[in-house]
Amino acid sequence: MNETSQPENDAATQALMPNGRPPEIPEKFWDSEAQMVRVDALTKSYQELERHLGSAVKVPGEDADDAEIRRFRQAIGVPETPDAYQLELGDDGFSEDPDVNRRLHEAGFTKTQAQLVYDLARDYVGPLVQQAAADFDSERQTEKLQQHFGGVEAWADISRQLMEWGKANLAPAALSALSTTYEGCLALHKMMQSREPAMVRNGAAASRADTDELKTMMRDPRYWRDRDPAFVRQVTDGFSRLYPEDRD
Repeated sequence: MNETSQPENDAATQALMPNGRPPEIPEKFWDSEAQMVRVDALTKSYQELERHLGSAVKVPGEDADDAEIRRFRQAIGVPETPDAYQLELGDDGFSEDPDVNRRLHEAGFTKTQAQLVYDLARDYVGPLVQQAAADFDSERQTEKLQQHFGGVEAWADISRQLMEWGKANLAPAALSALSTTYEGCLALHKMMQSREPAMVRNGAAASRADTDELKTMMRDPRYWRDRDPAFVRQVTDGFSRLYPEDRD
């Protein structure tokens, strides 16, 4: 009975060991010609594993002391102090905030992680703040116009007339630019009252140079796209000079 089952067991064993390799021995450590383990390859792999484990960063446990935590933070790239991040913020007005850096440092943020926080703030939070500021400024401009023209209902009626007249007489970019500021709306109103888009100053026709200059400035992306405050102010001041507010 035993003699009959022995060959079957040998066949099953051979099926699990291609080229005579034991199943628990990886193929890279097996010499199929010599039918033996490649001790040199196995030893080399073990030494590399030891070196890797020796250089691996150990995550501090709950009972870790300050020295162990400090070594871990240094190993992963957390700077020694909050003011040592040295982030790259570009030239768009963003600057490092000491309190933010302090909180990032306390939380164990690396320089790369802290950089990402500022990048996200610039790319996503910054535009929201700018939009909020623009909305607030727009509300103030609207309130000034309502006061100037005699109330909410009066301004609603006049603003509708201004838009209709502007669409019929001005380029879309110019109308969009003028209708976003208090001074621009006053200029539109003066134009509409004169029944022509010709610019006047103190009752006299404005020079061609003045007209062309303001038209060119309104086509500048800094005015109609970027809404650069200094550049917008130049344009609105120009309209204010050409169309002084009626004080009567």
